[in-house]
Amino acid sequence: MTIFNCLSFLGGIAMFLYGMHVMGAGLSSTSGGKMESFLEKFTNNPIKAVLLGAGVTAVIQSSSATTVMVVGFVNSGIMKLEQAVGVIMGANVGTTATSWILSLSGVSGENLFMKLLQPASFAPAFAFAGVILVTFIKKEKQNNIGQILFGFGLLMIGMEFMSGAVAPLADSPEFAHFLTMFSNPILGILAGVAFTAAVQSSSASVGILQALILTGSVNFSSVLPIIMGQNIGTCVTALISSAGTTKNAKRAACIHLYFNVIGTILFVAVFYTINAFHPFEFLDQPATTMGIAIFHTIFNLLTTAVLLPNRKLLLKLAYATVRGGEKKDDKDEVQRKYLARLDERFLSNPSLALEQAAAVVGQMAETAKESLRIAVDLLWTYDSQKAAQVVEMEEQVDVYEDKIGSYLLKLNSNDMTVRDVDTHGMLLKCIGDLERISDHATNILESAQEKFEKKEEFSEAVTKEMQVFTRAVMDTVDIAVETVKTRDMKIAMTIEPHEEVIDRISYRMKERRIMYLANGECTPVIGFVLSDLNVDLERIGDHCSNIGVTIIEIGKNNYDMHEYKDFEVKDKNNVEFKKQVAEVEEIYRLPEPVVKKKTLSSQPVTRPDEME
Repeated sequence: MTIFNCLSFLGGIAMFLYGMHVMGAGLSSTSGGKMESFLEKFTNNPIKAVLLGAGVTAVIQSSSATTVMVVGFVNSGIMKLEQAVGVIMGANVGTTATSWILSLSGVSGENLFMKLLQPASFAPAFAFAGVILVTFIKKEKQNNIGQILFGFGLLMIGMEFMSGAVAPLADSPEFAHFLTMFSNPILGILAGVAFTAAVQSSSASVGILQALILTGSVNFSSVLPIIMGQNIGTCVTALISSAGTTKNAKRAACIHLYFNVIGTILFVAVFYTINAFHPFEFLDQPATTMGIAIFHTIFNLLTTAVLLPNRKLLLKLAYATVRGGEKKDDKDEVQRKYLARLDERFLSNPSLALEQAAAVVGQMAETAKESLRIAVDLLWTYDSQKAAQVVEMEEQVDVYEDKIGSYLLKLNSNDMTVRDVDTHGMLLKCIGDLERISDHATNILESAQEKFEKKEEFSEAVTKEMQVFTRAVMDTVDIAVETVKTRDMKIAMTIEPHEEVIDRISYRMKERRIMYLANGECTPVIGFVLSDLNVDLERIGDHCSNIGVTIIEIGKNNYDMHEYKDFEVKDKNNVEFKKQVAEVEEIYRLPEPVVKKKTLSSQPVTRPDEME
């Protein structure tokens, strides 16, 4: 084997790994992160967990990536350790898809059909078709298909390069002698562990092994132990990933290791015991790519079948290895739980990372809403302990904004789909508006505090009016929070009519405040308090409007808008919009003023910005 063969071999590895990466990225983008999101929702049933783990791994073409994802889920508290066991086992089954894909490189035959199945025939065509789709088609779906085709074609071309480069080894007695060392199961397993741990990719080690098999000088007796060792070696990635995580996340990584180690020990013990009494003739035959795919699949299926019913044993071993319980701070437990979802292990999968960020934004929205609710209640009955809660919640919202914003900015360096980019922008905008709503809740608290400290009270008329005003604002905030959590366009479109009514109420309240001050029906202190409340409540409505508009704009980019093509935000000439405003205004109609003047009416008034 010359230096040029070595260079060709390295080039083949490069094309193989890059092709695997591109194909996996295309498959993951096509699934839109749905496969990964299933993991956190449908893993209560062990069988279903195994199937999901296998499915996700087959899609993203990496058992290491799936296991790292599971470590992240357990670390953030999304998935329980007991649920993770089945997914980890499924990941080992799913990784056998790589062996089956690569087994095509061993297809041979002279008839037309068999020739078409050979990588040398179809791989260049797949790669070319993929390049055409990626280069000239701008639609995201077709672009993802192009990535899959190009990646698949490239990895098969890489396999051809590797097998061609090592072909001279078939006639090398030194190489044949070297391979006989791995007929010893212990040495073969250790070699598989070491090589896979070094390259941090079972796909790479399987690909290289498949290329060596094509020389025809490698027997099954040498290959089988290496394959079992590769399963153990791939655990290194998850173990490294678990550094700095919670104890349960470390246990999840340990379960992955124990599953493969115990499975290998059991298989070796049974297989070679039987072989000692009834030798398997195929062990002395040259290995084939198809035979390796079959063995890889049988090995993982049998290991899963044996250990799944005994999964509690794996849990006990994990708990024995990583002792102690999780440290908890009850005061901030809910926030800690949600912020743990912003796990950097998810950043390599933007769709999944954005779903976790969206869940945290949803909790941020709930916190901001609750702080506003308490602050409004303090206007009627002041309580220093509840006032402290508002301050604490405002600090929590600030932490949410900082952590979520930093996490989303880290995603900027990752490749994202068009929908992911829109979701990313939407979340960044929403956290700003939610933080401002929380700030205004604090301002309302300060108004309530001023009213309490100066021993001032609202008149009966002002109380009734403010109750209508605050109810309109709180209901609008409820809709905005629901919109953030569901990203539902239909819900988002109901915000703007509410915000318009809030603006009209605010305008009338300003007129009434001036009237009450002029007639001595409220003190200057209450006048200033009402002025501040007017500003805060109206601006809360504005921030709700911003959230609704953001969701609607995202919807226009991503969904079929034929149903809403005539709807424009704040289009006051739109008949449907006017109808919605009238309906909302009827719900939040202010009571008749105590002192009636010609300039004041309980009916809708014309604002200066509405005059023609």
